[in-house]
Amino acid sequence: MLVVIVGLAAFTAYKLLSKKEIKTGEKPQGPLTISKNSDAFNASFAKLLNDYYALKDAFVDWDTLKVNQHARSLKQSSDSLLIKEIKADSSVIQTAQSYVMSIDGEVAGLVGENTIEQKRRAFNMLTNDIYDLVRVVKYDREILYHIKCPMAFNDSEEAYWLSNTSKVVNPYLGRKHPTYKDKMLGCGEVTDSLNFATK
Repeated sequence: MLVVIVGLAAFTAYKLLSKKEIKTGEKPQGPLTISKNSDAFNASFAKLLNDYYALKDAFVDWDTLKVNQHARSLKQSSDSLLIKEIKADSSVIQTAQSYVMSIDGEVAGLVGENTIEQKRRAFNMLTNDIYDLVRVVKYDREILYHIKCPMAFNDSEEAYWLSNTSKVVNPYLGRKHPTYKDKMLGCGEVTDSLNFATK
């Protein structure tokens, strides 16, 4: 008799929880997405992106010492990128390698520039290369947002950056702009989102 009561109580609890899930609209978590690339490649690419995001944040803070420091880290990540681990044909691998060489050149140029505006111009070129690289290798571990600042240079020239969030935090105008201070930190618009994940 005790076994029957315990069984009924467990069944009732299960039904109540199932109804609650339906009422609140909660859905059980689906299976994790399967990456097209190897874990080793994904880890090396995540490191590259994290160094890029740190560089972007240093520009937001107008901190040229940190800009140079994170640029050097980004170059190390770029040099360590496991391109041969991409699951793609040789033409994709060659294209990716050419973007990596271009990224290395832009980073070296960025560090060598004297003013923060010159460094930001190099950052815009670097962003273009990384954006193209993401599309070539179809990095699928996170969604990346391509964001435009319409007044990055001379209040009239546009420039771009990448982010792992759609929230606009502008690295071209930043927190310490000589004219706007931090009032233009939210200036910009998302122009593209890259999501190569497949279920």
